[in-house]
Amino acid sequence: MKVIGKVDIIQLFPKSNYLLNVFSKNVVTLRKYYNTMKQLFTKISLLITILFSLSNAAQAADTLKVLFIGNSYTFVNDLPGLIGNIASANGDYLISASSTPGGSTFQQHSTNPATLSLIAQGNWDYVVLQEQSQIPSFPESQVQSDFYPYAKILDSLIKAANPCTKTVFYMTWGRKNGDPSNCAFFPPLCTYQGMDSMLQLRYTNVADSNNAIISPVARVWRMLRRVNPMLELYSADESHPSLSGSFAAACSFYSIFYKKDPGKIPFDAGLPAPDATLIRAVTKQVVFDSLSYWYRFNPLPKASLTFAITGTTVAFINTSKNSDKYTWLFGDGKMDSVKNPTYTYAKGGVYSVKLIARKCKDSDTLILPLVIQANSVNAYVNPHPVTIYPNPVENTLHLTAPDEIQSLYIYDFSGKLMYGSSEIAAKEFAVDMQRFPVGTYQISLKTAKGIDHQLVTKMR
Repeated sequence: MKVIGKVDIIQLFPKSNYLLNVFSKNVVTLRKYYNTMKQLFTKISLLITILFSLSNAAQAADTLKVLFIGNSYTFVNDLPGLIGNIASANGDYLISASSTPGGSTFQQHSTNPATLSLIAQGNWDYVVLQEQSQIPSFPESQVQSDFYPYAKILDSLIKAANPCTKTVFYMTWGRKNGDPSNCAFFPPLCTYQGMDSMLQLRYTNVADSNNAIISPVARVWRMLRRVNPMLELYSADESHPSLSGSFAAACSFYSIFYKKDPGKIPFDAGLPAPDATLIRAVTKQVVFDSLSYWYRFNPLPKASLTFAITGTTVAFINTSKNSDKYTWLFGDGKMDSVKNPTYTYAKGGVYSVKLIARKCKDSDTLILPLVIQANSVNAYVNPHPVTIYPNPVENTLHLTAPDEIQSLYIYDFSGKLMYGSSEIAAKEFAVDMQRFPVGTYQISLKTAKGIDHQLVTKMR
């Protein structure tokens, strides 16, 4: 069998020489294009990898400066050092200083030159206040005279030195078998449960009255005592913490300071692995999973917004809480820092709007997909308008109309029907959108006056 080569083809088809030359040139061009694009994508992939790595490093590393004011409950086992070791193991950093003379009270610290000098430095992210272990558990009249006033003095000095410094009250625990020396004097002190409950109550009260944060170490200890009574949290005096007790306190403070999950801490402090794992798990449940609760008297920023669209112009309304500085990124490379910006997009499209709400070093970020459709439904004017609110919506969307709403359909932007009803027959109606994915949806509804189309954005 004869194999037909290039010459044979040319002889059979005279014009094929021209076609082969063109094809050969195109193959060379395509090969060059392919190699160029391959190099380009390699460079882009490398750049993305570098940026991603830098971003992760920036997010992982968090440096804080913390001042500890207390006594031996903080000094024993070097609580600040334990927190620092936990931070380092997680890629974070803690710079700390302490004033912890044995048995010191808030009253003594309020006139202690060393304590006052440290507070006056004013360069702290947090200042931890830990009272003498018995005073907050005493009868109310004594607490009113010996505890609350001096906590107020110290907190006022902290805020005067730096309004952005946050006061954290160290909620300490009841003694292992209560306080026998004061049992007859005040019966709740006769048991661990009674003493611990009084301490938790008083530390909550003092945090409330000073707009401060709570590190709920007593709550962590109480749960640990319940789930594993064999775990020894106390030293031999049944008052001060063992290493396990201090590690529980350190995990609590790490969660409060860095707002990170202690369950992921790769550090055991020399404890048996099962004990360290249990302590981290309990701290996660008590502290990290309820951070907003322990911050409730000094709440963290919460970014939120609503908006009104006319054509390609958006009037943003900032509804953020506990914040005083803002950064808006409109998704087209432009940004602003005013509280309530009005922005006009150059053209229609889908934009990822980012709002960062800040107060001092704390921040919260909201990212919202926004659909701008020039000369489309955004600019639609209905002579018999249906009011839809809130927009954006997190849970329940409400609709009100001057005429009965006959039917309602909600679509995502792929055209998928997310909700539909043709038997409403009411002027007011509500739709539960809690389970809808974050995004923008088109609402089509019918009244006796006609069909109305509107857009609604679902937030987290």
